[in-house]
Amino acid sequence: MTNLSDTQILVIEDEPDLRSGLQHNLELEGFRVQTAADGREGLRKARDGQAALILLDLMLPGMPGLEVLRHLREIGRETPVIIISAKGQDRDKVQGLELGADDYLTKPFGLTELLARIRAVLRRTQAGAKAGVGDKPEASGVMRFPDLVVDWKRFSITRDGEEIQLSRYEAEILRMLIDHRGEVVSRQDLLRKVWGYVHLPTTRTVDNHIARLRKKLERDVENPVHVVTVHGLGYRFESTLLEGS
Repeated sequence: MTNLSDTQILVIEDEPDLRSGLQHNLELEGFRVQTAADGREGLRKARDGQAALILLDLMLPGMPGLEVLRHLREIGRETPVIIISAKGQDRDKVQGLELGADDYLTKPFGLTELLARIRAVLRRTQAGAKAGVGDKPEASGVMRFPDLVVDWKRFSITRDGEEIQLSRYEAEILRMLIDHRGEVVSRQDLLRKVWGYVHLPTTRTVDNHIARLRKKLERDVENPVHVVTVHGLGYRFESTLLEGS
């Protein structure tokens, strides 16, 4: 990984004690830290593109955190975002992930877990910049399945004639499931290989990303035919690769 002294984190958090505490502890770990106390200031600093990662609260004055995230993704900023929020409801987390957040933590959280999440996201994104999904021979072109076409170069899938863009995580999850099609891939394996976690956290990140991916892959998300759940174990990609792919 890049030297931590070269890695800047933007903390967008309105609680002064938490904001200063995060800044202090992250700087002790070797990161450079920018802070913002409201959504509009956070968006302005995030648009500069200097941060390697953003810690984003949802409940912000001026502009809610989800709107900050929405604006960033709409203008094409792919800076990794970890949501930090006191709002523990799944709908808020899922909405953040659907808008393009990379992970989330619910307050209160421990410094050790936060650092693990930060390093895992940075490890994954920095490794991805050096060696993308398309490095694998089979991923260099197009793969065709019944009712589904996957284009790895474009990071997209086509279903019923409509091309749908995939996020980095969606593409990598799909890549791993297709690589092991017909086999069960556990949540733990996905967390290790896609997110880069060494010490696995208790998280619904995988489930939420799978739900988001299914909305793009499946005609009926309640009865999936491509990515199926194997209860208690993980997920399996069941579609057959068509000849000539």
